[in-house]
Amino acid sequence: MAKRGGGPDHHTAHASRSPGGSALPVAAPDIPDKLYFRIGEVAELCRVPTYVLRFWQTEFAQLRPGKSGTGQRLYRRRDVEMALRIKHLLHEAGYTIAGAKTVLADEAAIPARLRLQPELPLAPLPELAPEPAPAPAETTEHSARARLRDVRAGLQELLHLLDGPPQAQQPDAAPGTAELPAAVPPLGADADPS
Repeated sequence: MAKRGGGPDHHTAHASRSPGGSALPVAAPDIPDKLYFRIGEVAELCRVPTYVLRFWQTEFAQLRPGKSGTGQRLYRRRDVEMALRIKHLLHEAGYTIAGAKTVLADEAAIPARLRLQPELPLAPLPELAPEPAPAPAETTEHSARARLRDVRAGLQELLHLLDGPPQAQQPDAAPGTAELPAAVPPLGADADPS
């Protein structure tokens, strides 16, 4: 991220200094519980002149207040919060405009990527304990078969989840057999039923 260097007076207008010279944190103002804020109110909350807010609007796509019928800028709470965030990045954290844009773009990109990938409805995995070393009498074929059974059970569970609720089977049908239509004779049946 691009940060700008600042001399000893870099933060004097924006933060108090302790006797040792380090900047003391400035508490974020409480935002009143209102639907809309005018630019003068937002400038007071952010402790910047109104022309700075207008400039930030041209530089940061995230700061887009609406306009009233008379053309006045109307900021919503999220716009005020964004203006405070931009002020913090530029004035307290020392980012350049390009660096602050990058930080805000990175912050906005993370939730967007998470929303694109929905969570799969899988059962949580059991805690995996390290497998003990096989006893000398135990063959590798036996452990491989056990692993394959575990994999098969997991795949069957996934298949069950993908297929949805199971279909009801006919009680007189044997498991694993499907009822054939009357026009198709079962295998091994004579061609002439008479």
